[in-house]
Amino acid sequence: MLTWDDEMFAPTAAPKAPAQAPRPEQDPSLRLREVAHELREVVEQLQVGSPLPATDYASTAQAAQQAAIHRAPAQPRPAVNAPVISQRAADERRVNVADKRIINGATDVNQLVPFKYKWAWDKYLAGCANHWMPQEVNMGRDIELWKSDKLSEDERRLVKRNLGFFVTADSLAANNIVLGTYRHITAPECRQFLLRQAFEEAIHTHAYQYIVESLGLDEAEIFNAYHEVQSIRDKDEFLIPFIDTLTDPNFTTGTPENDQKLLKSLIVFACLMEGLFFYVGFVQILALGRQNKMTGAAEQYQYILRDESMHCNFGIDLINTIKLENPHLWTPEFRAELKSLFEKAVELEYRYAEDTMPRGVLGLNAPQFKTYLRFIANRRATQIGLDPLFPNEENPFPWMSEMIDLKKERNFFETRVIEYQTGGTLAWD
Repeated sequence: MLTWDDEMFAPTAAPKAPAQAPRPEQDPSLRLREVAHELREVVEQLQVGSPLPATDYASTAQAAQQAAIHRAPAQPRPAVNAPVISQRAADERRVNVADKRIINGATDVNQLVPFKYKWAWDKYLAGCANHWMPQEVNMGRDIELWKSDKLSEDERRLVKRNLGFFVTADSLAANNIVLGTYRHITAPECRQFLLRQAFEEAIHTHAYQYIVESLGLDEAEIFNAYHEVQSIRDKDEFLIPFIDTLTDPNFTTGTPENDQKLLKSLIVFACLMEGLFFYVGFVQILALGRQNKMTGAAEQYQYILRDESMHCNFGIDLINTIKLENPHLWTPEFRAELKSLFEKAVELEYRYAEDTMPRGVLGLNAPQFKTYLRFIANRRATQIGLDPLFPNEENPFPWMSEMIDLKKERNFFETRVIEYQTGGTLAWD
């Protein structure tokens, strides 16, 4: 037998003799005619009922029976324990509620149930029930008012400054969720709410764009305000380092230091961004609505306020649960650092209030907001287990509490009643 080397150096085979012309009986066309003739004969036999040669099925069956008689008896199969092992492995893979954790969990994040954090699922369902879309709100009266001379320059400045902050703020929040927070949370029911929250942040950005477009505002001016308006830029620069921490692809939890970084970021976004930085703007636009001005924008801000209140409350529950599961993170040094962050956030938001309304407007003035921001900061601090930072502060805007508690069908600012349809009531044309 030749090896590869043998084949490589083997002598050249003798040339084959030239192929002979086919004999007449080997002529392909002749053979084709013969086959066609045979087929015609078979068809003729079938037509006249001539029986075709039959297979001797009886003989074949008898031979098979004899072979089975003389075949060696089959050996009994050994007992198989595979199903028991497989069931045990399946049981080990199933999620045990007691093993679930908000962070650093080892259970399967793809299995939503069994629930351990039912509060997160309930908030997800509440968010779905509160669903709304910006274009459902009529902006006709806002457009008419904006084109008239019935708004003062201070009121116009207030509206544009508001939009300048919010058009990018919710994008920052969404990016922080999708690119950062989500991948570090290991409880699937909490992840479910985060997905809903990210979608709502997109709706909010859509709402601000809808207002800007409806009023015919300079989009470059509004959307670049977070670069060009110092009071807005300062707030964003306060937030961005915490986004960068969680979105760093090399960042992972599992150590006390990194777990504290994650917890700190959650506190900054739940308590200080959504729970504090948004509230000057909410008060200002809703105050316009209470005076029957910019009612379409005010209605959308009211829906956004309701959503953001839910986000804030979810974040606080998330923070407190992480504290319960990881009490070693809540050190005196960590709490002191949080206190400094709260104080800085109040200072930044108060500067923003002064910038948006330097002379006071709508019966509002900057000193009122100093009191309001301190009141809110105290509330957020105590909600996560910190001591109040500013004792004896009261809420100068009690009507804001009413604005948070609303149903989506309620027609607060006389824009229009929104009709909602479920899948069962939709008409398919």
